[in-house]
Amino acid sequence: MRPRSFFSAHTLLLAGLFCLGSLIPAPFQAASHNAFAGADDGRSHRPHKTKAKGTPASLMPATVQNVRVFSTPGRTRLVLDLDRHITAVAHQDSTSNDILISLPHTTMSRSARNRLARGVVPAPFLITQDEARSITVALATGAISRYKHFALENPPRLVVDVTPAAASSPAMPAPAIATPDPREPAPAASEPPQPIVPQTKPYKTIVLDAGHGGKDPGARGLHGTEEKDITLKVALLLRDLLSKQPGVRVLMTRDQDVFVELEDRAKFANEHDADLFVSIHVNSHPSRAVKGIEIYHFGRAKDQRALEVAARENGTPLNSTGTGVEYLLADLLTTKKIEESLELAWTTKESMVARMNGPYEINDHGVKTAPFYVLRYTSMPSILAEIAYISNPSEETLLRKHTFVRDVAESLLQGVKSFLASGKPTAR
Repeated sequence: MRPRSFFSAHTLLLAGLFCLGSLIPAPFQAASHNAFAGADDGRSHRPHKTKAKGTPASLMPATVQNVRVFSTPGRTRLVLDLDRHITAVAHQDSTSNDILISLPHTTMSRSARNRLARGVVPAPFLITQDEARSITVALATGAISRYKHFALENPPRLVVDVTPAAASSPAMPAPAIATPDPREPAPAASEPPQPIVPQTKPYKTIVLDAGHGGKDPGARGLHGTEEKDITLKVALLLRDLLSKQPGVRVLMTRDQDVFVELEDRAKFANEHDADLFVSIHVNSHPSRAVKGIEIYHFGRAKDQRALEVAARENGTPLNSTGTGVEYLLADLLTTKKIEESLELAWTTKESMVARMNGPYEINDHGVKTAPFYVLRYTSMPSILAEIAYISNPSEETLLRKHTFVRDVAESLLQGVKSFLASGKPTAR
């Protein structure tokens, strides 16, 4: 048995520590608690930027990595790509009556600042950053009739949609602060057709690439459905839809069940001076429970699964699929192509989710990068759309139905139209 003095000493020590804690000012205690709030939300485990040793990730400001703008006759959308989730706060300035959307504890990346300096963001948006590491998006009330902002994930981004004042009745009252609605990521599919206005040529050339074909069936479903047949059906329907748009010329790497080398697909698009390249594929996964859509543009695979998808579609060994990507990004691709491919991927993905996520349950796997051959060697903005998982029994059943294939083609159409209506791509 220990002496009574041992317990007495420890009792006094604990009591002293308790009293000392009660002497810490309340504001300091609250600040210390809030600084680490959300440390277990799944984001703080991923370092977002270089920070001083010992500085928690939750204390580092978020970063706007890219700024994108898309316009249609009735609406303009601003997208801020972020490295982690933030909560934006909107209020109306008491002096100017402008709407101010504040992004607290947020900074701009160098590339985002450069895009702003080049005038990428038009009126009515005015983006500023103050010295307190806070970004503000200002909207002049005289230039808009209504607006809304909302956050989206996978990856995190802030979306601001505005309706120009001229697009609605002059009697429309000043815009009120709208309630964010994350279930509205893209325009409704019922929007009237948007004519594609040519810029540097009398027409836009879009090359559609139906994946696989001939001796290469691609992925197979449990009931024998082959990827090559589905991709051709979607591409043919999309060709017919795009051909009805003014100022558009549509070409196909294959329009029947024939085998075409990947090199020849990319060469075909380049030789015809294509403005866009859209490759259509159907996904597969070892787990039959996985389903949904994902859109790729060229880049280094950020996870093992993306690399596996690229290896399967390229027909190359997994260990050599990503070889040389660091040189290709600097050598064969321009910053302009990378940015426009990303924008095309986002508009297409969001249009697909908006169009398909009503009649069907669509899992959104987001926009990803991977070293696909046909994206690597095409010189124009290029994407690869994995429209469903043929390995999933329910989605394989849908892929065998004409209505589903038609809906996929129409959703891809909306994505391409939204991208071109925004004024891109410009002359290469």
